[in-house]
Amino acid sequence: MSSRSRPPISDPAEPLDLGGQPALATVPAGARALLLCAHGAGAGMRHHFFVELATALAERDVATVRWDLPYMAAGRKRPDPPAICHRAVVSVAAAAAARWPTLARFAGGKSFGGRMTSQAAALGHDLGVRGLVFLGFPLHPAPSPGQVATDPARADHLARIALPMLLVQGSRDALADPRLMVPVVAGLGARATFVEIAAADHGFEVLVRSGRTGAEVMAEVATTVAAWMLARAG
Repeated sequence: MSSRSRPPISDPAEPLDLGGQPALATVPAGARALLLCAHGAGAGMRHHFFVELATALAERDVATVRWDLPYMAAGRKRPDPPAICHRAVVSVAAAAAARWPTLARFAGGKSFGGRMTSQAAALGHDLGVRGLVFLGFPLHPAPSPGQVATDPARADHLARIALPMLLVQGSRDALADPRLMVPVVAGLGARATFVEIAAADHGFEVLVRSGRTGAEVMAEVATTVAAWMLARAG
């Protein structure tokens, strides 16, 4: 049994258009940094994960702007080709720089959204950010039952990124086998920080028998992200 059942949480975020994409901004009065956060492949910016993350980060003086990729904004289930996603990442980053020029900005996202952001950075696009934050980076496809992932090719492009990177992964993440993730991060050297969240899966959900709650996991994720960002905010 998982911890998926949870009470509803209000979402006071401000809706806005950011670089042509729908977005939701949570900007606390004392914000010192801002995270541009793109969603995973199957769940948009209004998913409970992002509502809870934005709320938790706001309590830690970090603003969050979560936004929908073009296919999600159009109500399509199939993700757009990478080039379209990359253009959206660049447009959103440029619009955020114009709107919040005094905040230290960081970019990234959950799973697919983080990978599209990292690919855009690896292609040489200047996102105007101080670092990249990946929540559940999809290192490889989920293996078939009884099989083990062996190829972390989805991370090859990370070597071409000069920016600092934070990778936050659940210890039960089916899309990031720790035996593959650890050497990938080691190969990136001082640029990369890897934090494993005990008992969490790819969506940062935990089993009841783990003894952990969803709230505890979110607090750990938010504390990790906020501390890393604020240390680089200047």
